[in-house]
Amino acid sequence: MGLSMKKIALTILILTSLTACGFQLRGQAGLPFETLYISAPAGHPIGAELKRAIRAGSSTRIVDEAKGAQATLQIISAVNEKHILSLSGGGKVREFELRYRVSFRLADAKGVALIPTSEIALKRDFSFNDTQVLAKEAEEALLYKDIQTDAVQQIMRRLAAVKPQ
Repeated sequence: MGLSMKKIALTILILTSLTACGFQLRGQAGLPFETLYISAPAGHPIGAELKRAIRAGSSTRIVDEAKGAQATLQIISAVNEKHILSLSGGGKVREFELRYRVSFRLADAKGVALIPTSEIALKRDFSFNDTQVLAKEAEEALLYKDIQTDAVQQIMRRLAAVKPQ
């Protein structure tokens, strides 16, 4: 058996085992509305990221006005927080905890709450070294971006679970 036959056999074995365990690629999210209006705080990137995720991962259309939408997703607040976790013996910060909280609600065209005001709170820990301030600032920004992406995915899952009246 040649090398290429072994590769083909291995590929078939891997694909068969993945399908046997129930693995399935993510497809489009089945959002239960055709049109959606998103209201988010000005200047905060979560609104744009939600719109991008919905456009890329569902057949739901994002509209520019609430009155043309089947549902309205209102991002009430999105807050980044930073807390000290630990200090060195010399009193310098060694670790921070980054927190991200987003509050939102979903209402149908008549204003009936499909998802009452809910909050998603996520956190990440990261070590700090004052000799690498610029690198740590960049790491902090990447962690906040990662946390926000996780929050958007959680909101998407909650939207997909909604049963409209």
